[in-house]
Amino acid sequence: MAALILIVEDYPANLELAKYLIDAHGYSTLTATDGGEGIRIVRDARPDLVLCDLQMPVLDGYGVLSKIRNDPALRGTLVVAVTAFSMPTDRSKALSAGFDGYISKPIDPESFVQEVEALLRPDLRVARPSQGR
Repeated sequence: MAALILIVEDYPANLELAKYLIDAHGYSTLTATDGGEGIRIVRDARPDLVLCDLQMPVLDGYGVLSKIRNDPALRGTLVVAVTAFSMPTDRSKALSAGFDGYISKPIDPESFVQEVEALLRPDLRVARPSQGR
């Protein structure tokens, strides 16, 4: 069974691109445009992975992560920071805060889904046909 992925992103173009790419590779997606909505969806739908922008209205990505990590029922949810903050210190800050991964923006359509899949348990990845020659 392919993963259910929640994308929490307030910028419409980034949300649309991420959703399009993930859907096109056979995954199911849910979307939220702010952190508060994202937390409600995590509690209701229990996605396998949350892709979370860091700068958002209502509740930023660090707040989303904190609420997930402090809720015993959600604590094991994979949460990945997806952000335009792309300095090496930004990556280490996000990982030190407890994010399970870090993807920098702008989203690269050529590698984005591979980066996401690398974070998923193997049983949640979409099977790809082998490339025969």
